[in-house]
Amino acid sequence: MVYLKGKSLEKKYRHEYKYLSPEYILSYLQKRVGMVLQLDPHTGDAKQYSIRSIYFDDMYNTCYRENENGTDPREKFRIRIYNGSTEHIKLELKQKEKTKCFKYSAPLSFEQCKTIMQGKIPQYDSTTPFLVKKLIARMKLVQLHPVCIVSYERVPYIWTAGNVRITFDRNIRSSSDINEFFSKELPARPVLESGTNMVEVKFDELLPDFIYELLQSSKLVQTAFSKYYLCRRYNMTGESI
Repeated sequence: MVYLKGKSLEKKYRHEYKYLSPEYILSYLQKRVGMVLQLDPHTGDAKQYSIRSIYFDDMYNTCYRENENGTDPREKFRIRIYNGSTEHIKLELKQKEKTKCFKYSAPLSFEQCKTIMQGKIPQYDSTTPFLVKKLIARMKLVQLHPVCIVSYERVPYIWTAGNVRITFDRNIRSSSDINEFFSKELPARPVLESGTNMVEVKFDELLPDFIYELLQSSKLVQTAFSKYYLCRRYNMTGESI
């Protein structure tokens, strides 16, 4: 991830793979991964954290259609918080090219976030992060606006050599009630079949052999669809995957 302070940054893409998995396989794999990888220290005593994101799209649902059609490259904006906290709100731009991803990030104030949630343009000046200005430009030019909330619980493991990260994401839910983003009890619905969850694997250059073998032995089903796509698909069609 790169925090935007200027207009020119060197990109370093990371490999990213997503897998859908029934809970019994997910639990088995998590136990095996936990024996060799370190639990991300950001999880604290809870050993997991919750993630909640607002995703954006335009009036033509371009981001949704590009994911559905496998358009390459593509990108999407989101606002993200952890454990429901308003202290650290992040605006992120995620770009994807084939199986590689790159993520820009910039801080948002609570006031900026509330304004954007309403589909309005926040105040900005010369000190406003470039990424925030880029979102504002997209809001003006193509009517980019908040369309859904994605919420889930994550258990993340890390392997510092190669910057490997394996996450186990459960209870993936969706809400179209953007105004409830900061609510403790978000009105949301599951978007996957009961008992189905997601594993994500991210790394820089090479995935160590022992981690690759762990994943192969678990018979995971790879998916090209993002959580955003799954949630929008459910909201728009009522269908889960």
